Amino acid sequence: MTHLGIRALAVIQTLALLLRTTAAFVGKSGMPPRSTDHPERGDVPGWVMITLMSAVLVAALLALAGPALEGLFNQAMDKVGN
Repeated sequence: MTHLGIRALAVIQTLALLLRTTAAFVGKSGMPPRSTDHPERGDVPGWVMITLMSAVLVAALLALAGPALEGLFNQAMDKVGN
């Protein structure tokens, strides 16, 4: 397996783990568990899921496009240096 393939596999496994964890936290109904503590507590699982999914998306893009971005940066620095 190539180095890029291993990175992509690691990102996919991390994404699957986060999705399972978030699904277990939210519950089977798709809605967060109701709390009787305070009626205006807010939707914590929603913003947690959005934050985790955004972080996983950034990590996946960086893992897949990292070498290409590094090469592009080095090429630009070589042109500026000359």
